[in-house]
Amino acid sequence: MRPAAAPAPKRAAIMQPTFLPWCGYFALMDAVDLFVFLDDVQFDKRSWQQRNRIKTPNGPLWLTVPVLTKGRREQSIADAEIQPDAKFPDSLWRTIEMNFAKAPYADRHLPFLQNIMTSGHHRLCDLNLALIDWMAGEFGITTPTVRASATPVNSAKVDRLVALCQAQGVTDYLSPPGSKAYLEASDAFDTAGIALEYFDYAHPEYTQLHGAFEPNLSALDLLVNEGPRAGDILRTGIAP
Repeated sequence: MRPAAAPAPKRAAIMQPTFLPWCGYFALMDAVDLFVFLDDVQFDKRSWQQRNRIKTPNGPLWLTVPVLTKGRREQSIADAEIQPDAKFPDSLWRTIEMNFAKAPYADRHLPFLQNIMTSGHHRLCDLNLALIDWMAGEFGITTPTVRASATPVNSAKVDRLVALCQAQGVTDYLSPPGSKAYLEASDAFDTAGIALEYFDYAHPEYTQLHGAFEPNLSALDLLVNEGPRAGDILRTGIAP
């Protein structure tokens, strides 16, 4: 009898669910077998969790989702609630619509975006995940996702990441290079026998509105400007 084949390596990435993420976020999602949304860590006010940038005739502009924070200092990303505000989401939506109105694929993408943003999400995380799921689909990304809050672990910091990987049967962990010093200050991945790799991404240039190319915006900019080519363009930044 032949021995059973060893299970195929399973590569994963773990990231916080951010608002209208940049291209590198989706490229990382596309490069793994499982993408874990780290939604059970502390919410960080004025972070990428609740804001991102789009391009305007006057340069990059921050878009921010108002979040209830008073008396909620220790709240998690999953628990953070969108602040009831007569101006949200309509004001933010009008800003997006005005600045992308002349984009070649605005008519294709903006109605879907508007529908998600005006669907009455009460929690920031639910809004972010709905937007990420839609954008990933438009880029042709089919990577399975899971929320960390659905797999509770008791450890913290790097040990928490390792425990999440172990719970999902992960053999290889792919991390943005900005976390290298933090991760390598611990031997937790090595001890657990999980290979630690780093994801290099070179932001591709593409056709934009409003003058010279501006990198590191929300990937929404790529979608409305390049339409069906957006996924292929996004992948050109992934190192071989």
